[in-house]
Amino acid sequence: MDMAGKRRVGRAGFTLIELLVVIAIIAVLIALLLPAVQSAREAARRIQCTNNLKQLGLAMHNYESGNGAFPPSGTYSFFGGAIFLGNQISPTCRVMPYAEQGTLFNSMNFSLEYSDPSNNTVASVRAPFTICPSEINPQPGQTFDPGIYYPTNYGWCVGDWFAYGGIPGNTGSIPSLTRSMFSINLSRRFASITDGTSNTVLGAEVKASCPQLRHCYPAGTSPPGLSYNSYPTTTAAGVAYIQANYSSCKQQALGHLRWPDGAGPYGGMTTALTPNAHTGILATNITLNPAGTNYTGGYLDFDWYSTDENDGGPSFGAITARSFHPGGVNVLFCDGSVHFVKDSIGCSTWQGLGTIAGGEVISSDQY
Repeated sequence: MDMAGKRRVGRAGFTLIELLVVIAIIAVLIALLLPAVQSAREAARRIQCTNNLKQLGLAMHNYESGNGAFPPSGTYSFFGGAIFLGNQISPTCRVMPYAEQGTLFNSMNFSLEYSDPSNNTVASVRAPFTICPSEINPQPGQTFDPGIYYPTNYGWCVGDWFAYGGIPGNTGSIPSLTRSMFSINLSRRFASITDGTSNTVLGAEVKASCPQLRHCYPAGTSPPGLSYNSYPTTTAAGVAYIQANYSSCKQQALGHLRWPDGAGPYGGMTTALTPNAHTGILATNITLNPAGTNYTGGYLDFDWYSTDENDGGPSFGAITARSFHPGGVNVLFCDGSVHFVKDSIGCSTWQGLGTIAGGEVISSDQY
Protein backbone atom coordinates (compact mmCIF):
# COMPACT_ATOMS: atom_id res chain seq x y z
CA MET A 1 0.00 0.00 0.00
CA ASP A 2 1.36 3.41 -0.97
CA MET A 3 1.57 6.38 1.38
CA ALA A 4 -1.59 8.01 -0.09
CA GLY A 5 -3.56 4.85 0.76
CA LYS A 6 -2.21 4.90 4.31
CA ARG A 7 -3.23 8.53 4.70
CA ARG A 8 -6.76 7.75 3.51
CA VAL A 9 -7.11 4.89 6.03
CA GLY A 10 -5.80 7.05 8.87
CA ARG A 11 -8.28 9.89 8.15
CA ALA A 12 -11.40 7.68 8.42
CA GLY A 13 -13.83 8.53 11.32
CA PHE A 14 -13.98 11.44 13.83
CA THR A 15 -11.47 12.48 16.38
CA LEU A 16 -12.62 12.75 20.00
CA ILE A 17 -12.58 16.54 19.83
CA GLU A 18 -14.71 16.56 16.67
CA LEU A 19 -17.20 14.20 18.29
CA LEU A 20 -17.45 16.39 21.40
CA VAL A 21 -18.04 19.46 19.23
CA VAL A 22 -20.86 17.72 17.37
CA ILE A 23 -22.47 16.61 20.64
CA ALA A 24 -22.21 20.14 22.02
CA ILE A 25 -23.85 21.57 18.88
CA ILE A 26 -26.70 19.04 19.11
CA ALA A 27 -27.19 19.87 22.81
CA VAL A 28 -27.39 23.58 22.03
CA LEU A 29 -29.92 22.96 19.25
CA ILE A 30 -32.07 20.84 21.58
CA ALA A 31 -31.90 23.51 24.29
CA LEU A 32 -33.06 26.09 21.76
CA LEU A 33 -35.80 23.98 20.21
CA LEU A 34 -37.28 22.34 23.33
CA PRO A 35 -38.94 25.50 24.73
CA ALA A 36 -40.39 26.21 21.29
CA VAL A 37 -41.79 22.66 21.07
CA GLN A 38 -43.24 22.89 24.59
CA SER A 39 -44.73 26.28 23.80
CA ALA A 40 -46.32 24.91 20.63
CA ARG A 41 -47.79 21.99 22.54
CA GLU A 42 -49.20 24.28 25.23
CA ALA A 43 -50.66 26.54 22.55
CA ALA A 44 -52.41 23.52 21.04
CA ARG A 45 -53.74 22.47 24.45
CA ARG A 46 -54.98 25.99 25.12
CA ILE A 47 -56.78 26.07 21.77
CA GLN A 48 -58.47 22.76 22.60
CA CYS A 49 -59.42 24.13 26.00
CA THR A 50 -60.90 27.23 24.36
CA ASN A 51 -62.87 24.98 22.02
CA ASN A 52 -64.24 23.02 24.99
CA LEU A 53 -65.57 26.23 26.53
CA LYS A 54 -67.03 27.34 23.20
CA GLN A 55 -68.88 24.04 22.87
CA LEU A 56 -70.26 24.36 26.40
CA GLY A 57 -71.25 27.95 25.69
CA LEU A 58 -73.04 26.92 22.49
CA ALA A 59 -74.88 24.16 24.37
CA MET A 60 -75.87 26.65 27.08
CA HIS A 61 -77.21 29.12 24.49
CA ASN A 62 -79.20 26.38 22.79
CA TYR A 63 -80.59 25.35 26.17
CA GLU A 64 -81.69 28.93 26.84
CA SER A 65 -83.26 29.14 23.39
CA GLY A 66 -85.16 25.88 23.89
CA ASN A 67 -86.25 26.47 27.49
CA GLY A 68 -86.46 30.23 27.77
CA ALA A 69 -83.83 30.44 30.54
CA PHE A 70 -80.46 29.10 31.63
CA PRO A 71 -80.47 26.05 33.95
CA PRO A 72 -80.19 26.37 37.74
CA SER A 73 -77.14 25.06 39.58
CA GLY A 74 -79.48 22.87 41.64
CA THR A 75 -83.06 22.47 42.76
CA TYR A 76 -84.34 22.25 46.33
CA SER A 77 -87.81 21.96 47.81
CA PHE A 78 -88.54 22.84 51.43
CA PHE A 79 -90.77 21.85 54.27
CA GLY A 80 -90.79 24.90 56.53
CA GLY A 81 -87.17 26.03 56.86
CA ALA A 82 -85.55 22.65 56.13
CA ILE A 83 -84.74 21.00 52.83
CA PHE A 84 -87.30 18.29 52.08
CA LEU A 85 -85.95 17.15 48.75
CA GLY A 86 -83.13 18.47 46.66
CA ASN A 87 -80.39 17.81 44.19
CA GLN A 88 -77.50 19.79 42.84
CA ILE A 89 -77.20 18.21 39.44
CA SER A 90 -74.89 20.52 37.53
CA PRO A 91 -75.79 22.79 34.61
CA THR A 92 -73.27 20.73 32.61
CA CYS A 93 -75.53 17.68 32.97
CA ARG A 94 -78.59 19.68 32.02
CA VAL A 95 -77.16 20.95 28.71
CA MET A 96 -75.96 17.53 27.49
CA PRO A 97 -78.78 17.14 24.90
CA TYR A 98 -77.54 20.36 23.31
CA ALA A 99 -74.01 18.97 23.08
CA GLU A 100 -75.04 15.86 21.13
CA GLN A 101 -75.16 13.81 24.32
CA GLY A 102 -78.85 12.97 24.48
CA THR A 103 -78.17 9.38 25.51
CA LEU A 104 -76.13 10.54 28.49
CA PHE A 105 -78.84 13.01 29.47
CA ASN A 106 -81.63 10.42 29.16
CA SER A 107 -79.72 8.08 31.47
CA MET A 108 -79.77 10.65 34.29
CA ASN A 109 -82.63 10.73 36.82
CA PHE A 110 -83.02 14.44 37.54
CA SER A 111 -85.53 13.84 40.31
CA LEU A 112 -82.76 12.30 42.40
CA GLU A 113 -79.31 13.44 43.54
CA TYR A 114 -76.34 13.01 41.22
CA SER A 115 -74.92 10.68 43.90
CA ASP A 116 -77.95 8.37 43.95
CA PRO A 117 -76.91 4.82 42.97
CA SER A 118 -79.23 4.99 39.96
CA ASN A 119 -77.09 7.82 38.59
CA ASN A 120 -73.71 6.21 39.24
CA THR A 121 -73.32 5.03 35.65
CA VAL A 122 -73.66 8.53 34.22
CA ALA A 123 -71.65 10.12 37.03
CA SER A 124 -68.69 7.84 36.31
CA VAL A 125 -68.58 8.70 32.60
CA ARG A 126 -66.08 11.20 31.27
CA ALA A 127 -68.37 13.78 29.73
CA PRO A 128 -67.23 15.55 26.55
CA PHE A 129 -65.82 19.07 26.74
CA THR A 130 -65.25 18.86 30.52
CA ILE A 131 -61.50 18.23 30.88
CA CYS A 132 -58.74 20.55 29.68
CA PRO A 133 -55.80 18.81 27.94
CA SER A 134 -53.42 20.67 30.31
CA GLU A 135 -55.02 19.18 33.47
CA ILE A 136 -52.48 17.06 35.41
CA ASN A 137 -55.12 15.07 37.34
CA PRO A 138 -57.71 14.05 34.71
CA GLN A 139 -58.31 10.56 36.08
CA PRO A 140 -61.56 9.58 37.88
CA GLY A 141 -61.60 9.02 41.61
CA GLN A 142 -63.80 8.43 44.62
CA THR A 143 -64.87 11.25 46.92
CA PHE A 144 -66.80 11.00 50.18
CA ASP A 145 -69.95 10.31 48.14
CA PRO A 146 -70.42 6.73 46.91
CA GLY A 147 -69.33 6.08 43.36
CA ILE A 148 -66.46 7.01 41.04
CA TYR A 149 -66.52 10.44 39.41
CA TYR A 150 -64.64 12.23 36.68
CA PRO A 151 -63.48 15.79 37.43
CA THR A 152 -64.32 18.93 35.49
CA ASN A 153 -62.10 21.83 34.47
CA TYR A 154 -64.94 24.24 33.78
CA GLY A 155 -66.97 25.87 36.52
CA TRP A 156 -70.14 27.95 36.10
CA CYS A 157 -70.20 31.36 37.74
CA VAL A 158 -72.17 31.07 41.00
CA GLY A 159 -71.15 34.33 42.66
CA ASP A 160 -68.84 37.27 43.05
CA TRP A 161 -68.21 36.23 46.68
CA PHE A 162 -71.75 35.77 47.94
CA ALA A 163 -72.61 32.43 46.32
CA TYR A 164 -76.19 31.76 47.34
CA GLY A 165 -78.70 32.09 50.14
CA GLY A 166 -82.30 32.90 50.73
CA ILE A 167 -83.20 30.16 48.27
CA PRO A 168 -86.57 30.77 46.58
CA GLY A 169 -89.12 28.44 48.11
CA ASN A 170 -87.51 28.38 51.54
CA THR A 171 -89.80 30.30 53.90
CA GLY A 172 -87.14 30.33 56.59
CA SER A 173 -84.61 32.51 54.80
CA ILE A 174 -84.25 35.96 53.29
CA PRO A 175 -84.83 36.86 49.62
CA SER A 176 -82.07 35.73 47.31
CA LEU A 177 -79.05 38.01 47.03
CA THR A 178 -77.28 36.00 44.34
CA ARG A 179 -75.86 38.37 41.73
CA SER A 180 -74.36 35.94 39.20
CA MET A 181 -75.66 33.72 36.42
CA PHE A 182 -76.23 30.48 38.32
CA SER A 183 -77.85 29.69 41.65
CA ILE A 184 -80.15 27.27 43.43
CA ASN A 185 -83.79 27.34 42.20
CA LEU A 186 -83.02 30.25 39.87
CA SER A 187 -83.07 30.18 36.07
CA ARG A 188 -81.79 33.41 34.56
CA ARG A 189 -82.88 34.80 31.20
CA PHE A 190 -80.82 36.87 28.81
CA ALA A 191 -83.01 39.79 29.78
CA SER A 192 -81.62 39.53 33.32
CA ILE A 193 -78.13 40.46 32.12
CA THR A 194 -78.40 44.23 32.17
CA ASP A 195 -74.61 44.61 32.45
CA GLY A 196 -74.35 43.23 28.91
CA THR A 197 -73.63 39.68 27.81
CA SER A 198 -70.11 40.60 26.68
CA ASN A 199 -69.32 41.94 30.18
CA THR A 200 -70.69 39.05 32.22
CA VAL A 201 -68.91 35.78 33.04
CA LEU A 202 -70.83 32.59 32.31
CA GLY A 203 -68.06 30.21 33.37
CA ALA A 204 -64.30 29.76 33.53
CA GLU A 205 -61.52 27.24 33.93
CA VAL A 206 -60.91 25.55 37.29
CA LYS A 207 -58.44 22.93 38.50
CA ALA A 208 -59.33 19.41 39.54
CA SER A 209 -58.34 18.29 43.06
CA CYS A 210 -57.67 21.87 44.14
CA PRO A 211 -57.35 22.08 47.94
CA GLN A 212 -60.19 23.73 49.82
CA LEU A 213 -60.88 25.17 53.23
CA ARG A 214 -64.54 24.75 54.20
CA HIS A 215 -66.77 25.53 57.18
CA CYS A 216 -64.26 27.74 58.95
CA TYR A 217 -66.40 28.34 62.01
CA PRO A 218 -69.07 26.42 63.98
CA ALA A 219 -72.42 25.84 62.30
CA GLY A 220 -75.01 28.45 63.15
CA THR A 221 -72.56 31.33 63.56
CA SER A 222 -71.22 33.96 61.22
CA PRO A 223 -67.87 35.74 60.98
CA PRO A 224 -67.87 39.47 61.73
CA GLY A 225 -69.66 41.52 59.10
CA LEU A 226 -71.26 38.55 57.34
CA SER A 227 -74.92 37.96 58.11
CA TYR A 228 -78.23 37.21 56.48
CA ASN A 229 -78.76 40.86 55.68
CA SER A 230 -75.34 41.95 54.45
CA TYR A 231 -72.33 40.64 52.60
CA PRO A 232 -68.98 42.21 51.74
CA THR A 233 -68.26 43.76 48.39
CA THR A 234 -64.70 42.41 48.58
CA THR A 235 -63.20 39.28 50.09
CA ALA A 236 -60.73 41.09 52.37
CA ALA A 237 -62.81 40.48 55.51
CA GLY A 238 -63.27 36.85 54.59
CA VAL A 239 -59.58 36.20 53.94
CA ALA A 240 -58.62 37.95 57.20
CA TYR A 241 -61.13 35.86 59.14
CA ILE A 242 -59.89 32.57 57.71
CA GLN A 243 -56.27 33.52 58.34
CA ALA A 244 -57.17 34.07 61.99
CA ASN A 245 -59.30 30.92 62.28
CA TYR A 246 -57.45 28.57 59.96
CA SER A 247 -57.27 25.76 62.55
CA SER A 248 -61.07 25.44 62.67
CA CYS A 249 -61.43 24.89 58.91
CA LYS A 250 -62.20 21.57 57.32
CA GLN A 251 -59.56 20.77 54.73
CA GLN A 252 -60.26 18.82 51.56
CA ALA A 253 -58.60 18.22 48.22
CA LEU A 254 -61.87 17.54 46.45
CA GLY A 255 -62.36 20.68 44.39
CA HIS A 256 -64.14 20.04 41.08
CA LEU A 257 -63.82 16.27 41.34
CA ARG A 258 -67.47 15.54 40.52
CA TRP A 259 -68.60 16.88 37.16
CA PRO A 260 -72.31 16.09 37.74
CA ASP A 261 -72.34 18.09 41.02
CA GLY A 262 -73.58 21.67 40.61
CA ALA A 263 -72.46 22.86 44.07
CA GLY A 264 -69.98 25.73 43.93
CA PRO A 265 -66.87 23.83 45.09
CA TYR A 266 -67.45 21.09 42.52
CA GLY A 267 -69.21 22.56 39.49
CA GLY A 268 -68.84 26.28 40.02
CA MET A 269 -66.51 29.23 40.48
CA THR A 270 -66.73 32.76 41.83
CA THR A 271 -65.05 36.01 40.89
CA ALA A 272 -64.15 36.89 44.49
CA LEU A 273 -60.42 36.51 43.81
CA THR A 274 -58.64 37.12 40.53
CA PRO A 275 -57.58 34.13 38.38
CA ASN A 276 -54.91 31.90 39.94
CA ALA A 277 -54.80 34.16 43.03
CA HIS A 278 -52.83 33.05 46.07
CA THR A 279 -55.01 33.54 49.15
CA GLY A 280 -51.95 33.81 51.41
CA ILE A 281 -53.56 31.57 54.03
CA LEU A 282 -50.65 29.15 54.24
CA ALA A 283 -46.95 29.77 54.55
CA THR A 284 -46.31 27.79 51.37
CA ASN A 285 -48.56 27.26 48.41
CA ILE A 286 -48.01 23.49 48.19
CA THR A 287 -48.73 22.32 51.73
CA LEU A 288 -52.35 21.34 52.11
CA ASN A 289 -52.49 20.27 55.73
CA PRO A 290 -50.27 19.29 58.70
CA ALA A 291 -50.49 15.65 57.69
CA GLY A 292 -48.26 16.49 54.76
CA THR A 293 -50.58 16.11 51.79
CA ASN A 294 -49.04 18.16 49.00
CA TYR A 295 -50.50 19.67 45.85
CA THR A 296 -48.10 21.33 43.48
CA GLY A 297 -50.67 22.39 40.90
CA GLY A 298 -52.30 25.38 42.53
CA TYR A 299 -53.36 27.32 45.59
CA LEU A 300 -56.09 26.98 48.18
CA ASP A 301 -59.70 27.86 47.52
CA PHE A 302 -62.16 28.37 50.34
CA ASP A 303 -65.87 28.64 50.95
CA TRP A 304 -68.16 28.51 53.95
CA TYR A 305 -71.78 28.70 55.01
CA SER A 306 -73.06 31.13 57.61
CA THR A 307 -75.46 28.45 58.79
CA ASP A 308 -75.62 24.75 58.12
CA GLU A 309 -75.57 24.27 54.36
CA ASN A 310 -78.72 22.16 54.43
CA ASP A 311 -81.06 24.92 55.58
CA GLY A 312 -80.52 27.11 52.56
CA GLY A 313 -78.75 29.83 54.50
CA PRO A 314 -76.34 32.26 52.85
CA SER A 315 -73.07 30.95 51.46
CA PHE A 316 -69.84 32.80 50.72
CA GLY A 317 -66.87 31.54 48.78
CA ALA A 318 -63.65 32.30 46.96
CA ILE A 319 -63.79 29.46 44.45
CA THR A 320 -61.11 30.76 42.18
CA ALA A 321 -60.73 30.38 38.42
CA ARG A 322 -57.47 28.48 37.85
CA SER A 323 -55.62 26.85 34.98
CA PHE A 324 -52.32 25.31 33.97
CA HIS A 325 -51.96 27.82 31.12
CA PRO A 326 -49.22 30.36 31.91
CA GLY A 327 -50.48 33.79 32.85
CA GLY A 328 -54.23 33.39 33.06
CA VAL A 329 -57.39 31.40 32.38
CA ASN A 330 -59.87 30.89 29.57
CA VAL A 331 -63.19 32.54 30.42
CA LEU A 332 -66.58 31.97 28.79
CA PHE A 333 -68.77 35.08 28.58
CA CYS A 334 -72.54 35.19 28.33
CA ASP A 335 -72.40 36.23 24.66
CA GLY A 336 -70.69 32.90 23.89
CA SER A 337 -67.22 34.35 23.37
CA VAL A 338 -64.13 32.96 25.09
CA HIS A 339 -61.34 35.27 26.23
CA PHE A 340 -58.02 34.57 27.87
CA VAL A 341 -58.15 36.68 31.03
CA LYS A 342 -54.77 37.49 32.56
CA ASP A 343 -53.92 36.94 36.22
CA SER A 344 -53.13 40.65 36.42
CA ILE A 345 -56.76 41.75 35.90
CA GLY A 346 -57.92 44.24 38.52
CA CYS A 347 -59.90 42.73 41.39
CA SER A 348 -62.80 45.20 41.05
CA THR A 349 -62.98 44.55 37.31
CA TRP A 350 -63.03 40.79 37.80
CA GLN A 351 -65.69 40.99 40.51
CA GLY A 352 -67.74 43.27 38.26
CA LEU A 353 -67.59 40.71 35.45
CA GLY A 354 -69.12 38.20 37.86
CA THR A 355 -72.38 40.13 38.29
CA ILE A 356 -75.29 40.22 35.86
CA ALA A 357 -76.76 43.56 36.94
CA GLY A 358 -74.17 45.32 39.07
CA GLY A 359 -74.08 48.42 36.89
CA GLU A 360 -70.28 48.42 36.66
CA VAL A 361 -68.72 50.29 33.74
CA ILE A 362 -66.17 47.87 32.27
CA SER A 363 -64.23 48.30 29.05
CA SER A 364 -63.00 45.28 27.10
CA ASP A 365 -59.43 46.56 27.32
CA GLN A 366 -59.56 46.06 31.09
CA TYR A 367 -59.42 42.28 30.61
